[in-house]
Amino acid sequence: MQKILNNTIFRLLLGAIVGLIAGSYLNETLLQIILSTRHILGQLILFLVPLIILGFVVSSITKLHRDSLRIIGFSVAIAYISSIGAGFFSATLGYELIPRLQVTNTASELREIPEMLFKLDIPPVFGVMTALTLALMIGIGILWIESKPLEKVFDQFKDIVLLLVNRVLIPILPFYIMSNFAILSYEGSIQSQLPIFIQVILIVIVAHFVWLAILYTLAGLYSKKNPWEVVKHYGPAYLTAVGTMSSAATLGVALQSAHKSKVLKPAITDFTIPFFSNIHLCGSVLTEVFFVMTVSQVLYGSIPSIGTLIVFILLLGIFAIGAPGVPGGTVMASLGIITSVLGFDDAGIALTLTIFALQDSFGTACNITGDGALSMMVTKYSEQRESSTTETVQS
Repeated sequence: MQKILNNTIFRLLLGAIVGLIAGSYLNETLLQIILSTRHILGQLILFLVPLIILGFVVSSITKLHRDSLRIIGFSVAIAYISSIGAGFFSATLGYELIPRLQVTNTASELREIPEMLFKLDIPPVFGVMTALTLALMIGIGILWIESKPLEKVFDQFKDIVLLLVNRVLIPILPFYIMSNFAILSYEGSIQSQLPIFIQVILIVIVAHFVWLAILYTLAGLYSKKNPWEVVKHYGPAYLTAVGTMSSAATLGVALQSAHKSKVLKPAITDFTIPFFSNIHLCGSVLTEVFFVMTVSQVLYGSIPSIGTLIVFILLLGIFAIGAPGVPGGTVMASLGIITSVLGFDDAGIALTLTIFALQDSFGTACNITGDGALSMMVTKYSEQRESSTTETVQS
């Protein structure tokens, strides 16, 4: 029982349910208190976002050792391409399917929300794009001068940020979501849309399998090897990821799955599987893009424009590389661009976090299983590099 109560997904869902029920019984005074609470918690969450970006992106870049920079660079490139490819695939589905879900905007029928009882602003140290640019510059600088002391400093900073995520951000999320759902319930905007979100979750899970099929097909064409020789071993890794909702917890099983394949080299997979488990988040990106499109339609009456969504997906692919390895890490790392690029308010953030949590295990499973396809590509690239080097030496 204690294990269930400590589960992040259970707490998020409990917060949403409590908020939905409580919202119908709120009077104006209680609602004002909840509005103020939501604002303060939201400010604290957004304060942590630039720190998450700085801590995780810098630390990730400093691990790219220069002696194998070409293979690492190729690995990062295909992970990023896979993630944004999944995002554009999801966006295409969204523009095609969301209008057919008969999502209605009920803004004109909502109850009026009173002003907050009090307001406390906690502005971030710097903006999201500043944090990302600063992280890239510092990380590349440390890599170029090979500064081990600075690398250790930012590793420790990442540990501090991860501690803040686990001990501050994640514990307050259920209360933040509960306050948002209480307000949405008071307004009357959420109850009629629950069937839509169930449909959306099922669509996203099917889309995961379609994207995996695309990835393995492309890997087979590039490597000129049968992708079934890899994917047929990934059943245990997929089920482990669904059960644990954690790439880290699934890592051992994923390595075993990769080692069973005859077309993958252990010397390559020992690097690629742990590496991709941290930077290749195609399932999470696919999920988030479809969900933010749905939330935008539900709460704001329209899907983001194509230009806005292109910018969002390109940035989301970068943030996914440095996302913290915790449940919902991708969406938490991208909260800054959800607000700055898409213009979501507290209600939009809370709704996105909640429905993302409902399928987080399937997104993680897609991420992990997709790593096998990318490992096929890296194996082929490594063989081509070895062949090229041998020919150069012989000539």
